[in-house]
Amino acid sequence: MSDATEDLPELDFATFVMSILGSAYVHLGDAPNPELGAAGEPNLILAKQDIQLLALLVDKTKGNLSGDEERILEKGLTDLRMRLLEVEKDASVGGE
Repeated sequence: MSDATEDLPELDFATFVMSILGSAYVHLGDAPNPELGAAGEPNLILAKQDIQLLALLVDKTKGNLSGDEERILEKGLTDLRMRLLEVEKDASVGGE
């Protein structure tokens, strides 16, 4: 019988950031919700909370990350912020 942890990726900073990014894309309605098995309606409150969490990590880890870690965090945060703006715009156009 195999240990369930053998199937999990190594837990490091990049994996941690990627898990928050994944949650944010679920909350934006861009990725399948594991509970539903499909993408659901956007939950902008939770998506914004994920973005705030990543922004907090940027502030609190400044000068303490490797180049790759910093790039993953900064690029992921920038991409999420842009996607949030698109989703908000789509929601406001659809709500008119």
